[in-house]
Amino acid sequence: MPNVRHNPQKWQKRAAAAAPDYASGVVNPRVQWHIAVAAATPAYEQGVTQAIADGRYQKAATPANTQKQQNKAATLGAQRYAPGVNASADAYDKGMRPYIAVIQNTQLPPRGPKGDPGNYARSQIIGQALNDAKNQIKGQ
Repeated sequence: MPNVRHNPQKWQKRAAAAAPDYASGVVNPRVQWHIAVAAATPAYEQGVTQAIADGRYQKAATPANTQKQQNKAATLGAQRYAPGVNASADAYDKGMRPYIAVIQNTQLPPRGPKGDPGNYARSQIIGQALNDAKNQIKGQ
């Protein structure tokens, strides 16, 4: 039986010190991300299919995992939320700009009184216009 030592403090210290190596690996990977994803797609699909067949997605939905998710989201997630939003502001603007233009340029029938079925048609028109724009932008 191998002699295995468990030292979480050592792991934490060494992992934290590896941040420059992490950044270097991201910028200079052995295999480009899109190539690795394409190569791994069949294994990914098999794994997801097997996980569905085994019911693993639902099995993970336990009270203990719910509590873990809530704790991590309330602490670590909350700390990272604003920096993540700030870091993605340009990408958000670039991604949303065409859809905002679609909404601004879509002609809608006049709004009716509260509860008027025509008001739902307005939502449907916007939904269809946005879906059409998405398909055009994504080249689908």
